[in-house]
Amino acid sequence: MTINVYTEQTPNPATMKFMVNKLLINGSEDFATKESAESSPFAKELFKFNFVNGVFFASNFVTITKTDDAEWSDIEAILKEFVKGAVEAELKIKDAAEEAPNFEGTETEIKIQQILHDYVRPAVEQDGGAITYKSFDEGVVTVELRGSCSGCPSSTITLKSGIQNLLQRMVPEVKDVVSEAL
Repeated sequence: MTINVYTEQTPNPATMKFMVNKLLINGSEDFATKESAESSPFAKELFKFNFVNGVFFASNFVTITKTDDAEWSDIEAILKEFVKGAVEAELKIKDAAEEAPNFEGTETEIKIQQILHDYVRPAVEQDGGAITYKSFDEGVVTVELRGSCSGCPSSTITLKSGIQNLLQRMVPEVKDVVSEAL
């Protein structure tokens, strides 16, 4: 199989999405720091580039966050070539096997997690990010946004207009949705 890599800009100017024509991972993995990438051969290699500031994997893409002093025009082709080679060499994203989602909590919490997984996660992944359920307390759902969603100017709009409205329609107990800062 020939691996093709193409890039897509994300709403966050510091991140770029490198799409490949192969499933890389079921779910997502976020490596916000070089230290956190120790368990990932793929991410560890990416962090060897001094202009890489964060690595996030989901389905068929890797979102890379660059340092402020780097320009995409200078590094995009280098990263594209690296991602192609790494995928062809089947460099592992994680050493451990990926598990299916295991939702826990009250009936309402499980329903919220299922909606986030089935409806919100794919949409957020389209923009090179990820969403993780944290808690549900007194009508407030707390989530964590990662990848290109972390620190993105439009993530607040996504959170309030998209996610909150969807959850309020499907789970009447939900009053508000907030994002936990990393």
